Formats: sequence, structure tokens, C-alpha cells
Amino acid sequence: MADRQQNEPAPQWWSRPEGTADGRRDGVPAPRPETAGGAVGADGDRDGEGGGNGTAGQAAAPAQEAPVHEVRYDPWGERPLQVVDRGRDRRGFRLWQVAALAAGTALLAGGIGGYVGVLAERQSSTRLELPQAAVADKGRAPDSVAGIAATALPGVVTLHVRGAKSSGTGTGFVLDPQGHILTNNHVVADAKEIAVTFSTGESVTAELVGRDSGYDLAVVKVSGVRGLRPLSLGNSENVQVGDPVVAIGAPFDLSNTVTAGIISATGRPVTAGGDKGDGSDISYVDALQTDAPINPGNSGGPLLDARAHVVGINSAIRGADKDDPDRQGGSIGLGFAIPINQGKRVAEELIATGRATHPVIGVTLDMDYTGDGARVGDKGEDGKPSVTAGGPGARAGIRPGDVITKVDGQRVRGGDELIIKIRAHRPGDPLTLTVLRDGRERTLGVVLGSANGS
Repeated sequence: MADRQQNEPAPQWWSRPEGTADGRRDGVPAPRPETAGGAVGADGDRDGEGGGNGTAGQAAAPAQEAPVHEVRYDPWGERPLQVVDRGRDRRGFRLWQVAALAAGTALLAGGIGGYVGVLAERQSSTRLELPQAAVADKGRAPDSVAGIAATALPGVVTLHVRGAKSSGTGTGFVLDPQGHILTNNHVVADAKEIAVTFSTGESVTAELVGRDSGYDLAVVKVSGVRGLRPLSLGNSENVQVGDPVVAIGAPFDLSNTVTAGIISATGRPVTAGGDKGDGSDISYVDALQTDAPINPGNSGGPLLDARAHVVGINSAIRGADKDDPDRQGGSIGLGFAIPINQGKRVAEELIATGRATHPVIGVTLDMDYTGDGARVGDKGEDGKPSVTAGGPGARAGIRPGDVITKVDGQRVRGGDELIIKIRAHRPGDPLTLTVLRDGRERTLGVVLGSANGS
């Protein structure tokens, strides 16, 4: 009975009990191992072997070939054939994961779409264009600043001067088809080489024709240049305060610079130079004052009226006082130009003879006199008489000690102003002088004489 119980197949519904593999009830024997020869009996004999006594007189069963059985389930074996079904792990996406995935997908799709759109726009034949005014007529009214500049620029030149110890830049303008150019004396003084550059960029060398330090004017000449465009000369007597003017020059070597302003005043007595100390290089100018910006390099350039006619030669500026802590080195709106009437006369003489003449009255002035007017000195240079014998002043009745207070009715405040008023005229011009002598005013007529300039 025991053999049968052990050899029968184990029920298929058994499962491995909880706990250890040997968790059997007490008294239950361990299963017997099977071999290829047969099952082990309760008495320890193997089935199929002879000579053994059976139980209850039964003979041993004949030996048979052991059938091949499938692996049986052993609830106490080392490993069960099946395990407890504990259910499947839940591995699905949660809601926040779905939302994050959707947002990332949307951003990626947007970025790809934007890049594709930009790439398509760049590669497309359609070009982006912003609104812009159409090209208009470039012509300007002749009396506008642009019109004046267009007319005058071809006749304005830039001068580059090299001397023995220094070099500099100035401006000039063409006077005639022969190549004569008018500029300032201080631009070409002591020059060893002079180069003239036209508005087209063409540059040629020039030679000095003549200069005069008293008027601060000089003439140079270029040769072999075709297509010269001389500027038209105006009349400085027609200039009125408030008239619009245009200045052209090369401030700080910036060629063809155009500035505009008005005539601020006329008849301004201006002196410049005096670096030599003996007064031989002082310029006396009855100047036109303008607020058109003028800076170093503008010297010798033209000052033009509304018809593009030259009415002055830009020559000097008034800067702030040297001891002023806020001193400005450039233009402060106080520019001065030599009237073209004076420039024309001097240029004609320089071209003709290489020298210019100065109108004189034949007297020596007391430059230390601080009163109102210009006082005639008691003695001249080297002990000579202060009134030249037989000169224009002597013939007019001027005496030593006389104080000249007016020229043609215009007030004179000092010796410099008297010289300036006289040099504004030509030799041979008649003038009316108001003289203070012994506390009484006298009116004297004088015809200007002539002296060679320097």
C-alpha cells in the first residue's frame, strides 16, 4: 500500500507549500529516488529483481522496461514547475508623462517648422524690400547751398605746402584759365614745395607768383592743366549784414568742405600775424565777418554769395582768449574774410609785377597812444620827421601830434584801425580825414599815395 502511494503520479493541482522545502508533517517519509532499473520497494528491494520474498506470498512481478514518463511535478523538489501568479506589473504612462511628451513634441515641431520657414524664405526668389523714396532729380536751385557748392567746387583747390621746417594745408581758388590761383600769404610763406589738388582729385605742382604780407594774399600758378573753372568775382561793396554766404575749404585737410552762414558784420578791423616781432608780417584787413564755420585749412578759400560769386577770401578766425580755461580751439562763429575788392586789386598787381602796392598818407603814428583815435607821432623812425615832407599828409596839412578821429566820416579808435581804413582803398583815392588839434576838430582832404608792399 505504501509502494502504491509513493509511485502514483502526484496530483496536477498541487502547489508548493509556503515555507521551507522540507516542511512536511512529522512521520511522512521522504520520497524515494527512482532509477533506470525501477522503483524502490518498501522493503528496500528493487522491482524486477528475483530471489526476494514478496509480501503475503505474492510472487515478484516480471521485469518490464520502465516507461518513459514526463517530468512530474514535485511539490518538495528543488524548483517548482510553476510559480505563484502574482499579477503583471503596471508599466503604462502616467498623465504627467503624457503631457510632458506632448509639450516636447510641440516645441520640437514648432522649431523645425520655423527653421524650415526661414530657410524657405531665404532661398525663395522673393526679396525683402523696405519702403523708400524713388530717385529724384538731383538738380538744386542755383541760389541754394547745394547749388552754390555745385557751381563753385570745380574751381576750388587744396594746397599742400612743405617748407624748410614745417608743412601745412590751405585752400585757394582759380582766377583765370591761365592757372593763377589766389590764396593767403600765410599759407605759402617760406614754402619750398607747393602741391595743388583739384576737386577731381588731380594733383599738380605749383609755383609762387607773388605774395604780400600786409594784405595776407598770395598768387600761385599751375601749368599744363586743362579744363580749369575760374570762379566769378563779386563786389564786396554790395554785401549787406545778414546776407547768406557759403564758405569752401579744407579744414584740417578735409578737402571740399562746405559750410554756410551769413554776413555778421562788415568793415571789421582785423590784424593778424606779427610773429616776426618787427611788425613786417602784420596783416591789416578791413574784413567781412561771418558765422560760417571756418577752421585751420580754410585759409585762402572763397566766401561766396547767393549767386556763387566770390565776395571774400577766408583768412582768420577769432578764438577764445588763451587764458580762458574753456578756450575752444576751433571755430566759434567768428570768421573773417578779406573783401574781394581788395583781393582783386592785390591779385592783379601780384600777377603783373609780383608785388603789391599799399596806399599811404605819409605819416608815422604813435602806436602807444591809448586815447580815442590815431595820433601822429612827434618823431618818425631814426629821428626822421613823423610827417613825410612833400607826402600826401603834408600836402593835406597834417601836423605832428594831430589825432585823426574819422576817415570819410567813419570813427577810428586807434592806429591799427586807421591803417586798415586806408588800405581798404587804392593809391590815388581821395579821402576826408577828421583831425583833432588843440581841442578842435578839423576836416582835411588827402589823396592817397603809394608804397611798395612786402
